Amino acid sequence: MKKLLQNKLALFLSALIFIILIVSLGAFWLLNTCEKSGSVAEIYQDGELVKTIHLDMVTENYSFTVKGEHDVYNVIEVRPGEIGIVDASCPDGLCIHMGFIHSPGVPVTCLPNKLIIKVIEAKNSSQPDGVVY
Repeated sequence: MKKLLQNKLALFLSALIFIILIVSLGAFWLLNTCEKSGSVAEIYQDGELVKTIHLDMVTENYSFTVKGEHDVYNVIEVRPGEIGIVDASCPDGLCIHMGFIHSPGVPVTCLPNKLIIKVIEAKNSSQPDGVVY
């Protein structure tokens, strides 16, 4: 009788662990297959937002020029999923050598021309605004 009770308990616990595993895997899969919001590039000049570009919607390379006071300019190239400066009127050209960015972190900056390009994650209303650890 005791052996039968132990077998039933072991079977019940095994089934419970299996169900928890399946539910966890299903939740993990569901969270990872939901539509992701993508990255957005924000271009600021002299502290003002000049342009916003949804990098995940870009299908072909293109470039445009942002002009500032005193005939300064930056030529910005947008590629699918990334953005960077390819030409500038600044004397040092450091912004050109910063390369292309595709994720939040270090922005591309041209300090002489007061231009900043930063990538942020697009907000999705179903996603939390912050995470507490």
